[in-house]
Amino acid sequence: MITPGGYPDVDMPEHCVICFFRDVVDHFVDRGVLTRVIALTSEMGEHPVYVRQYGDRRVALLQQAVGAPLAAGLMEETISLGARKFIACGGAGVLDRNIAMGHLLVPTAAIRDEGTSYHYLPPAREVAPTPAALQAIERVLKRHNVDYLLTKTWTTDAFFRETRGKVAMRRAEGCLAVEMEAAAMFAVAQFRHVQIGQILYGGDNLDSEKWDGREWTKNWTVREKLIELAIEACLEL
Repeated sequence: MITPGGYPDVDMPEHCVICFFRDVVDHFVDRGVLTRVIALTSEMGEHPVYVRQYGDRRVALLQQAVGAPLAAGLMEETISLGARKFIACGGAGVLDRNIAMGHLLVPTAAIRDEGTSYHYLPPAREVAPTPAALQAIERVLKRHNVDYLLTKTWTTDAFFRETRGKVAMRRAEGCLAVEMEAAAMFAVAQFRHVQIGQILYGGDNLDSEKWDGREWTKNWTVREKLIELAIEACLEL
């Protein structure tokens, strides 16, 4: 088995939040609530890993990359550094126009319409998050009276091939969301025997004649709150 290695000695917490929101992460850094412990690298540059003190406990925060292959690779490296319990948070396209921008979606399974997961698990239509992580997410969201939807998500490699026919097919399979990493991260977690769950927020809308961006990347309030909820859920694992 190939395992990443050769990193400097890092005091990595076992709990790690995987986050796609660089704007919010940079804001946390500016506020002094995150301490950078290492920077993973790719041809795109650095992908920092931070640690945040949360009461008397510590949680890591990985600045994740978009797309299944690199997302899986960075998760692999973070596991090698010592992380074992993951909650990912990010945005997703919605496949139902009635889902408001910012509404939370919690994946119960991911349709494997990408390539990375097949290098970790035998072929199958879906891959699931860790049950304990899913339960932790639900406990936290209910504790804070946050509305959410349990749903399958569609993990794709090609966002310009999210055709109306494919959207209808994924809807029929039970998907309300589309994104690019969940299936790969869930597969890595199963292969490496670590825990993972994910919280998404409804972003752009694919359930219309034309794509509707809904300015979803500017939803600062939801993005910041989502990281806090992910940290709390992660520390429940």
